[in-house]
Amino acid sequence: MSRPSAFTRLAKKASTFTGRPACFALALGIIVAWAVTGPLFGFSDTWQLVINTGTTVITFLMVFLIQSTQNRDTEAMQIKLDELIRVSRSANNALLDLEELEEKELDDLRAHYEDMARQAREMQQAKTKRG
Repeated sequence: MSRPSAFTRLAKKASTFTGRPACFALALGIIVAWAVTGPLFGFSDTWQLVINTGTTVITFLMVFLIQSTQNRDTEAMQIKLDELIRVSRSANNALLDLEELEEKELDDLRAHYEDMARQAREMQQAKTKRG
C-alpha cells in the first residue's frame, strides 16, 4: 500500500483529535473564556465578532474534514461489503457496484428485494399456520 497523502494524514489526525472529549473540553473552555471576557470588553461588537468569526471558520473547515472522513470510511466499507458479496457462493455479483447506479435503478432493486422479503414472510407465516 502506498503512503497516505498529507491531506489524508492530516484529516485522520484532526478527526481523531476533534472526536475526543479533550477537544470538546477545549472548545467549551474557549466559549467560557469568551463569555467571561464579555464584561471586560463591554460586550462590544468586536467581542461578538471574535466568537462569530472563529466559530464560522472552524465550522467551515470541519464540514470538509467530516466529509473527507465520511467518504473514506464509506468507500472502505463498500469495498469490504463487495468482497463479502464476491466470496459468497449464492450472492448476486451484479450487486457489487450498486453505488454506481441511478436512483431509479436503485429504487427498482429495492422494490424487488422488498417483494422477496414479503414473499418470504408470507411463506414463513403459512408454514407456521400449518405446523
